[in-house]
Amino acid sequence: MTARLDALRHWAASHHDLEITPPKLEVVADDASFRRYFRLHLDTGQSRILMDAPPERENSHTFVDIARLWRRHGIPVPELYHVDLDQGFIELQDLGDDTLRQHLTQEDQREALMSQAISTSVAIAGLPADDLPEYDARWLGEELDLFPQWCLSQWLDIAAPDSWPQVRDQLVTALAAQPQVCVHRDFHAQNLMCHEKRIWVIDFQGAVRGPLTFDLVSLLRDRNNAWPENDQARWIEMWRQKAQDAGVTAPITPEAFRRMVDLTTAQRSLKVLGGFCRLALRDGKPRYLTLLPLFAEHVRQGLMGQPGFETFMQWFDTCFVPKLDAHLIQHRTARHGS
Repeated sequence: MTARLDALRHWAASHHDLEITPPKLEVVADDASFRRYFRLHLDTGQSRILMDAPPERENSHTFVDIARLWRRHGIPVPELYHVDLDQGFIELQDLGDDTLRQHLTQEDQREALMSQAISTSVAIAGLPADDLPEYDARWLGEELDLFPQWCLSQWLDIAAPDSWPQVRDQLVTALAAQPQVCVHRDFHAQNLMCHEKRIWVIDFQGAVRGPLTFDLVSLLRDRNNAWPENDQARWIEMWRQKAQDAGVTAPITPEAFRRMVDLTTAQRSLKVLGGFCRLALRDGKPRYLTLLPLFAEHVRQGLMGQPGFETFMQWFDTCFVPKLDAHLIQHRTARHGS
């Protein structure tokens, strides 16, 4: 038991008259950051989630501020019961273990849940965003730089194609030109919980003021195989209509909105390819490598057929994807010894 975990147990016990016997904590999850989550079972039969976010590694002020603001605006985020920002400890509502991802495998629930997730995403886009960090061209470009730095150079040991600078500039320009709204920035199906017959939002501390379609792309094109085109087209149009009806954006044609979605898909997926390689190589989290083919396919989905990206996509299909597949086979063989 680490000293930090022991301190968390005693901190939680002090709020529930359990000082004599500090409670056992059930590990719930960790994530790509330095945060850890534990479940605290109380004698009343209730439970709480404890967040351990070392203050020297994680700024929990933003998490707390956004949680309180979004709750006031009706966004379903967990209630905060106790907060100690100096220690980096937060006790919050337990939303259970059912993520939207688990429920999307059930066809009879999928449409209603996606509709609810889309409505929640549109509601977030309509929130005040002036005080949030600007997800601007510099930031978008730095994220794209992760792809040649970590995925190509560090992981695959290949050079970026000559077309890369143009691709980078086109994607940054396209996303920066979108209407700028409140963006969760990790609005995917593992950060959406199904609790008490509704969808709840977690992991929102990275919210920014950024591109209109970013959260929709996170929902539709993340750690999943590509949805059938007719499903995607229906959900994309649903988001566009709801956003216009709510006054989140001025009218946008379906064709222009779809191009926004596809180019945002490319930026986000290229960023993820680089970011996941960095998590594996720098932070010792090799499990993220298994997700690379999904995001490679999302890049294809975003850029295939888009004018101005033909040369890059030829390189992507004939050089990058075969190299990635071969490297992942080598990695699995080395890990399993056969």
